[in-house]
Amino acid sequence: MPYSLRPAALTDAPAITELLNKVDEIEIGGPETDLHTVQADLKHPGTDLERDSWLTWDGDLLVAYGLLWDESEGERVDIDQYVLPAHQEAAARMLEAMEARALEKARENGAERAVVHLHLNVAPTLDTGLLRARGWRVVRRYHVLHRPLDPTRDPVPEAPAGVRVRDCAAEADRRRVHELYQASFADHFDFQPRAYEDWVHDIDAEGLDWSLVWIVSTDDLGDAGFLLARNDREAMGWIRSLGVLPPARGRGLGGLLLRRAFAAFAARGRDTVGLGVDTENTTGAPRLYDRHGLTVRYAVDTWEAVVN
Repeated sequence: MPYSLRPAALTDAPAITELLNKVDEIEIGGPETDLHTVQADLKHPGTDLERDSWLTWDGDLLVAYGLLWDESEGERVDIDQYVLPAHQEAAARMLEAMEARALEKARENGAERAVVHLHLNVAPTLDTGLLRARGWRVVRRYHVLHRPLDPTRDPVPEAPAGVRVRDCAAEADRRRVHELYQASFADHFDFQPRAYEDWVHDIDAEGLDWSLVWIVSTDDLGDAGFLLARNDREAMGWIRSLGVLPPARGRGLGGLLLRRAFAAFAARGRDTVGLGVDTENTTGAPRLYDRHGLTVRYAVDTWEAVVN
């Protein structure tokens, strides 16, 4: 039976989650994709599912899924693609369609070309020969780190004199986290500036426990950094973002926020916490995480293609 290809709908979220967990089991040894995460991607207001999503079926079996989104409003376009190993032909057809749509999207933005990024496990189910044959190359590597938690070993840290930590129950503080995020990540690889209204969709704020989001401030600098964590992943507690403004780096503020997150997750009964880091990050983040006991769980490459 030939493959059938169609756009995704929100009602496909359970089937997509099942596919992604099959891929997880092959790539990282166990399922780590949650239904609500897939639903948030499909519901993002910046994604037109009719044109920006792809499902490939082999009869009643979903064998490949793709999603495209555009945060740059320029030439930079992102895609996700997942495929079962025995269905590389389906992956090749989908990749061709996604590249064509990426170029169309970039041209809608007024750009002459599309610079497309795709994140893949370093040992992916997708045959990377398909990518290289189409001119794709690896431009960055990220590590997903993890660390065991223990309530007795991870108490709430005491802030030093002149330093304060507050959570983000108030709307004004949530907007302040957005400002700190934009400022602290501005010089990072592939950073795309985002307005507050777009950013809250990017982080799936509807499902966020804001008591796990903190701002750190100092007497001399004011608000100097933030940490945004999530407790809605089944596999582990997750630190989505940690940022400190350049003038405040090297003063232990990032470590203070990390320990605050460890304590909060341990108190909630979590036994593991995880996060992702750019291996070429120049702010000292990899060394910070190493000092605090985080070790590599798996690695992810950013692949890039220029389509014109």
